[in-house]
Amino acid sequence: MAAPTHLRALQAVELAIRKGSLKAAAAELSITPAALGQRIRGLEDYLGYDLLVRGRLGIRPTTELENATAHLHAAFRELETVSRILDFQRVNEVHITADSDWADLWLKPRLNRFKKDNPNTLFCINGVGDVPLRLGEADCEIWFGEDRGDDGADVLFHDYFVPVGSPENARRIAELPSEEMLEGFPLLHLNCYTRDVIDIGWIEWIRKFGHRKTAPGIGIRYQKVMQALEAVYANAGFLLCGIALIKFQIDEGKLSLAFSITEGLRSKNAYRIRFRPEGLRRGPVQQFHEWLLGEASNTLSELKDVTG
Repeated sequence: MAAPTHLRALQAVELAIRKGSLKAAAAELSITPAALGQRIRGLEDYLGYDLLVRGRLGIRPTTELENATAHLHAAFRELETVSRILDFQRVNEVHITADSDWADLWLKPRLNRFKKDNPNTLFCINGVGDVPLRLGEADCEIWFGEDRGDDGADVLFHDYFVPVGSPENARRIAELPSEEMLEGFPLLHLNCYTRDVIDIGWIEWIRKFGHRKTAPGIGIRYQKVMQALEAVYANAGFLLCGIALIKFQIDEGKLSLAFSITEGLRSKNAYRIRFRPEGLRRGPVQQFHEWLLGEASNTLSELKDVTG
């Protein structure tokens, strides 16, 4: 019998139906709604018909998919069961789905400290790492956003957003009049924070602190912090970014604060984490859970130190 095909696309379809929303399904998989939509469209193109339709109550299956929906849900429940059974044979693995910027900028620079004390623990973060991605739910999920009402979810930290630039650009504006310091300089914008309830961005920051009178909303937009940082390193402009994510870049002199640390905005949304109860039964996951909350507590203390 041939191996099942389009497994990831079927997973996207099943989650979208179960959650009633592409956005919620994408959050479950720690990918963007656009990426989830691409997976589904690829399967629809292969089959030659639509699988999902948007109704008043959310996403629902088309007539073509309705007869298979029960089987689809049952199949992924069985895969979850298989994954849980096999977990007992992979006791040293920790599987994480996370906001990619948080994983790259906050977690990975700190993770070597955990690995040094726990050398036998193997990680898979967003499908990449010491071990391959497994089927089923990850041991823990980290997202930036509102409380979803998940049992056992914890707040890691609210970030504090400040303007940063390359050291060279920071020097360029230092001698300019305060009201014109950002005038004429490109502003780089992040789309990944527009979900915040205060919609953190340059327009809000300049409205509160000034330093520019024209076109605060104009500039190149980036989906991810990592992409925008490459532009900042190349002297392409200034970025409004959460300081917790870029602490190491500032400490290493790759980035400079453009203004006083007091000129920042605290996010209303937070980085949040939820551990799967079954995963917490395994020693390595328990150890990582305790370590991660401790590191987040250190970040909270650092934020309090710099913001007062």
